[in-house]
Amino acid sequence: MALPHNIQMSHASVPLVHEVRVMDEAGRIKTTHIPGERPLTIYLDKREVVTLMTLGSAPEALVLGYLRNQRLVESPDDIASIQVDWETDSAAVKTHRSTVDIDALTSKRVVTTGCGQGTMFGGLMEEMAEIRLPDGPQLTQEAIVDLIDSIRVHDTIYKKSGSVHACAVFERDGNNNVRLLHFIEDVGRHNAVDSISGLMWLADKPGKDLIFFTTGRLTSEMVIKGAQMGIPFLMTRSGMTLMGLELARKTNLTLLSRCSGKHFEIFNAPERVIFTSPPAAS
Repeated sequence: MALPHNIQMSHASVPLVHEVRVMDEAGRIKTTHIPGERPLTIYLDKREVVTLMTLGSAPEALVLGYLRNQRLVESPDDIASIQVDWETDSAAVKTHRSTVDIDALTSKRVVTTGCGQGTMFGGLMEEMAEIRLPDGPQLTQEAIVDLIDSIRVHDTIYKKSGSVHACAVFERDGNNNVRLLHFIEDVGRHNAVDSISGLMWLADKPGKDLIFFTTGRLTSEMVIKGAQMGIPFLMTRSGMTLMGLELARKTNLTLLSRCSGKHFEIFNAPERVIFTSPPAAS
């Protein structure tokens, strides 16, 4: 299917998993697998912006999502090309025009708690004060359990080698069924969510009927990106931070934590969840 934006992009691929020899506790030599990790330096109109440590599973989408979430580019239509070159570990982004004051945005840099250390530029915290997601939609208890189970059985790099985080986005229909749209693994969850954000931006996909899932914790950075994409449900099999919860309260995001099997905990906006099993006695 043709994408709505005419961006010339490389399709740079690299091995995601590498075979290595190890010695176990009994002194036996065996073969195992570990994920790759590579630096990727983003250049925006020949200006160095940041170096990300990444698995490299979707580098073009990662670059686009990073520029989107950091507000370094206003629209995909502003971008002429994204060219990733793994020989130089670089991503060159050319724009048709730039209406963003990059100096002002990059002058304020915050190193986040993300794996591999994420970075936020500019006044993203101030921008969050203007985001308030509308009430609704709702999601049934069965749909949540089905989503968790689909993640459990999904074929992943993590099952083969460990050491990576996964992020996924699901779409709900009018019958409260969910289907997987995108699944991305990377060495840090912030890279994985940026890659998904880039894919959504390319497809002009709004977030209002989507559910976001991550294997990592929901920090302020993850909640910010979820709110920027307009996704009302954020789920994790891990936990969350206090600042992540406070931002979810301000933006009206539903947060579900400790999602495993049929278990989950709702930390904010539980009115979006329709319980179909009788509540357990407290």
